[in-house]
This record gives sequence, C-alpha cells and structure tokens, in this order.
Amino acid sequence: MRLLKVATCNLNQWAMDFDCNVKNIKESIVRAREAGAVIRLGPELEITGYGCEDHFLELDTVSHAWECLRDILLGDWTDGILCSFGMPIIKGSERYNCQVLCLNRKIIMIRPKMWLANDGNYRELRWFTAWKQKELVDFQLPTDISEALSQQTVPFGYGYIQFLDTAVAAEICEELFTPIPPHAELALNGVEVFMNASGSHHQLRKLDLRLRAFIGATHTRGGVYMYSNHQGCDGGRLYYDGCSCVVVNGDVVAQGSQFSLKDVEVVVAQIDLDAVASLRGSISSFQEQASCKSKAPSVASPYKLCQGFNLQMSLSSPFKIRYHLPEEEIAFGPGCWLWDYLRRSGASGFLLPLSGGADSSSVAAIVGCMCQLVVKEIANGDEQVKADAIRIGNYTEGQFPTDSKEFAKRIFYTVFMGSENSSEATSMRAKVLADEIGAWHLDVKIDGVVSALLSLFQTLTGKRPRYKVDGGSNIENLGLQNIQARIRMVLAFMLASLMPWVHSKPGFYLVLGSSNVDEGLRGYLTKYDCSAADINPIGSISKQDLRRFLRWAASHLGYTSLAEIEAAPPTAELEPIRSNYSQLDEVDMGMTYEELSVYGRMRKIFRCGPVSMFKNLCYKWGGRLSPSEVADKVKHFFKYYAINRHKMTVLTPSYHAESYSPDDNRFDLRQFLYNARWPYQFRKIDDLVCDFDGGKPDLTKSKNLENSDSAAHVGIGVVAAGSGDPKAGL
Repeated sequence: MRLLKVATCNLNQWAMDFDCNVKNIKESIVRAREAGAVIRLGPELEITGYGCEDHFLELDTVSHAWECLRDILLGDWTDGILCSFGMPIIKGSERYNCQVLCLNRKIIMIRPKMWLANDGNYRELRWFTAWKQKELVDFQLPTDISEALSQQTVPFGYGYIQFLDTAVAAEICEELFTPIPPHAELALNGVEVFMNASGSHHQLRKLDLRLRAFIGATHTRGGVYMYSNHQGCDGGRLYYDGCSCVVVNGDVVAQGSQFSLKDVEVVVAQIDLDAVASLRGSISSFQEQASCKSKAPSVASPYKLCQGFNLQMSLSSPFKIRYHLPEEEIAFGPGCWLWDYLRRSGASGFLLPLSGGADSSSVAAIVGCMCQLVVKEIANGDEQVKADAIRIGNYTEGQFPTDSKEFAKRIFYTVFMGSENSSEATSMRAKVLADEIGAWHLDVKIDGVVSALLSLFQTLTGKRPRYKVDGGSNIENLGLQNIQARIRMVLAFMLASLMPWVHSKPGFYLVLGSSNVDEGLRGYLTKYDCSAADINPIGSISKQDLRRFLRWAASHLGYTSLAEIEAAPPTAELEPIRSNYSQLDEVDMGMTYEELSVYGRMRKIFRCGPVSMFKNLCYKWGGRLSPSEVADKVKHFFKYYAINRHKMTVLTPSYHAESYSPDDNRFDLRQFLYNARWPYQFRKIDDLVCDFDGGKPDLTKSKNLENSDSAAHVGIGVVAAGSGDPKAGL
C-alpha cells in the first residue's frame, strides 16, 4: 500500500491585506502538519486575495506577494510538507496567475494558469496572460528571493512533479471546466494527485455542478483530486463558498463547509494510491491511450510522500455529499457575507428601512440569521468571531454575545418610515418581526417632511401636485411617490450616521438595501430611494426564491411572523389607500414576478434579444397565450427594461447569488442609453406574429408603444412617467 495523507483548505482571505492572508496560510499549514498531511493545498491567489482586480496591475502587489512567500519559506513551514501557494508572478513582460509548489524551504516548480476565467464576474485576461506553451522553462527568481533561498532558478510552466513514489500536478480553477482539461493528459502521464486551487463564488444551486466536475475528472481516469477554495467576502460583491474537498476515483471522501464564519478550515483525507493504480490498470481504454500519449514535461523530486502499510492509519471512506437547500443558501451565504463586511468595514452595525414587505423582511431575517451564526460560532469556541463580536457589539470586559436577540439589539437597527399611505398592517408586521429578531426598532412618520417639500414646491411654482386617485395626472402621481421614496433614503443615512452617537456608541451603521433581482431587471425602483444603500444582500435573488426563503425562515429561524409577511400581496404603499383601490406591485409593473424571472434568464443566461425571446416564449407559453399576446408581453418588458437600464449604473453593490443579475457595474455589461421603441426588433416580432396568424400585422399596438412616453426616449435625463409604474422615475 502507498498511504498518502493530504490536506486542503477553506481560507477567508482579504484582498490586499497581506498580514491577514499570511496569518491564515500559516495557520492552515500548522493544522495540516498536525494532522500528519504531507500535501497542503491553498486557494487561488491566496497570498494577495483573489479579488484584487486592478491592484494586480500594480508592481507593489506582485512584490509584496514575493515578500510574503519569502517569509514563509525562510521558516520551517514547508519542512516535510509539499505546499502549493497562489500568487501573481511577472515573467519577462507578462504577468501570470500562478501556483508556487514548495517543499523543504525550496520552490520546486511554478505552474502558471493556462486557461483564464474571463466571463460572468471574472476578468482575468484584464490582469493576467495565459500560459500557452506545453513545456517547462527556467525562471530566474527575483534577486532578493534568490539570495534569501540560495536558489537561482526554478522550472516554470506546464508539467508535473515526479516524486519517488507518486506524481503530483496542479490544475487551477477554470482549467477543470475547459473542453480539454490538463488533468486528462496528465493522468495518462501517470499523475495520480491533482491539486486544484480555486476562487469560486457562491451562486444558488451551483455546488452540484462543481462537484460533478471533480467526480468526472477521476471517475473514468482514476486519481486523487484535491480542491481548495476561498471562503468569505474578500472585498467585493462575491461570497466564496468554500466546500474544499478530496475526491478519489470518483468518490468524495472529504468535504469542508460551504458556509462558515471560520477564517481557516482544513480538510484532511487519508488515501491509498494503490487504489488509483488498480483502477487505471483495470480500464483497457486507459491503458491503450496511455501507451500513445503525448509526453508531458516533469520535474524530478528525490523525496517520498507516501507511507507503507500501517494499521494505525484509517482510510477515508466515500460518503454522501452534503448539499444545502436553496432557502438555506439564501440564509447562510448572504449572512456570512454580511458578517465579513461588517467586521472588516469598521462599522458598528446595520440599519435597515423595514417596510414590513417581503423584500426588506428577507434582509432582516438574513441579518437575524447572521446573529445566530455568530452566537453559535462563539459557543463552538471560535476566538476570532468572539473578538470581532465583542468589538462590534461594544461589550465591556468579560462580556460577549450568548444570545442572538441580545446581540441583534446592539448591532441592528430597523426603521419603519410610514406615511399617510402606509397601512397599519405593514407597520405592525415590521414591528413584530423586529421584536422577533431582537432589532432596535424605530417607527417614523415622514408626512411632515413630505408636506414641507410640497409647500416649498408650491411656493416656487404656484402648483401643488395631486395623486391620480384624487384627480392628478400620471406625472403628478409619479412625482409624489418618488418624493416619499427619496426622503426615506435621506432619513436612513441620517439615522445610520447619528444613532450610534445618540446611544454613545463608536462608529457608524451600514445602510442595507432590499431591492430584488427582478425589480432591478424591470427597473421597478426609484433612483436614489431607499434602494440606494451601502450594500444589498438580496440584490440578485429573485422574488420567487425570496418567498420560498420566507416560508423556510418562519420555521427554521424562529421568526414566525414571516409566514404572514410572505402571504401578503407585494405593494409599494406610495399611493393613497381607497376602498376601491389598492396599489399592487405586479399590477404596477404590468407583469408578474414569475414572468420577470423568465425574462431575466432568457436575456442574460440564454442571451436572447427581443426576437429570440419572443420565439422561445411562443414555445414556452404557447399552450396558454397566443403569439400576439406573447409579443405584447415581450415588447412591454423590453420597453421598460430599456427605459430603466440607467438605474443599474447606480445600483447598490449586491451579493451575487443569481446568474441573471442585471448589475451593470461588474456583471452585466451593456449600454444604458437605448432606443426604447426597439423599432427594428419589434417590427420583426410583428412580422412573425403575422406569419403565425396568417394575415396582416396589427401595427396599432406597436405604433402606440412607440408614441407612449416619448419623452423618455430622448435621453437618460427623462424617464417614463407611464401609468401604473410608481417606481419608474429618476
């Protein structure tokens, strides 16, 4: 038997915080060695943090990474253990994303990334060059590193390390998901252990795709696949969800947590490499392809990694993979992200405008879940979480959080900003939920401020706007609603900055936003209203998923009032309530949240323009809608999408959880000045409807659509004031 003990890590790194990152790296090595591991794998770009973005273009970033690596190698950290460290490296005039493989205080090999992640949230080609040569070359180490290590050069490029008893290779994140991954050829060359250093973000329902890739990599080829990932928020919109694991011959034998507040988590597995050799030897096609393989370059290392037969060492056995429900992912992912943001920002807590509706109540429940996680982790003995909680909660010496509601009272403020248009039901729901969570709750009336602004406007113009239900025009109706919405934003930030002072606490509060991905896509929000916040934990989560989360959280988080909140119809409550009129979101939008999710996925994930979307929806909805009705829906969506796209340029930074997010800043890169009439595309749709109906197209609707809200199409300075769209304004 060739027994091998390996360790892979979840690390909570912070972009550009080298002290924090090196501390976590060293802690992971200590734990790996204490467990008896002879291989330690860390995540991609772990020394700098993955999310440095344009800081990678600064020479300082690369220099600091070398300095940190030198610090590690000058100590005894790598004695007797093969360690893979992720960092940027400049070779000649190119910058590479690399894994540096070290053993016994020496660098054995540097493996640059060959296929870069450059879609969705990732822009690696902006900062790095892909290594395309299938060879190893000599790399001259920087002078100060060379002198410190007494090592002049190191093999650099594609290849593997051949030890006396096994062969080991690196494969970096995106490379696993390419059509021809490096591990396919390397397995035929005899590599038995693959180390994948990754920076993979959380997305709802994504984990299964990742694990299937690891399983597929070794199911037919055999081998040990080690996967390491970041865990936590390293400075941006993404939450890296850990789940480091070890897979042997297609079976998961070790798996780390997906959501955790821990800064360092080490996953250890004990493997018999003879099982790999046995599987490969039993597959005829593997033998045949190995006999005519292309030879991959290698580096010889005169060390043994394995132990022989030893009854004191038990082998890691396959087990059932642990998956979270999507509702749990919504609770734990954004909850952990919020904790990292809170503890690293210098803030003293959060302030949430809580309306009593589904969206803001979801955010409140996520903060409550965060408080529960903090108290649980402290009870489990995590000293770092404890120290952060004591500092943020402003506890006196000897005190620390033991109850989530008590902790929430210290760090979480909610405020119901009601007006004459608000119902007693929503006010009460907000208060009950705040009490269940433990938040410090404020009930504020904004009518006086609204009246003061309207009086000022009347003094300036001699006119006073009226709501539509009171005989006013669409423009007046929209303006009155937007005044309320923007006042709430101003009030929220005033309270966030001054309430700590009122209660003799240090620091400030972060304002939380609560607009969902569907409202962002439709533009169903007022620009610079209380959707304008510091961060938004639900900004890329659909309304449908949020409602499922509310039902789950009502029982699993203990906030029973969420069931009533989920059952209530969504409403902005910006217009007066009348016996014969009640404002409803889906009526205002002219589409359902379910339809919005479909539009969003087709627009972003399946890359459909108006015509392609129409064709697809004719198949999807053909059983209940005519082609003409589908056409009207598609036109209606794209009209308001185009009119409101400018709002995405100032969207509050949101937790990324869904692949159809309309976030303009980093993810969904499209223009924000459109011809909202879409004349060519809509004419094509009309032609298709005509073909389906076997007659002439009815151009009346298209003509009306072109003429309506025509001022909105002139430029981004004027937006639609269309009837029934209270949140469409600037």
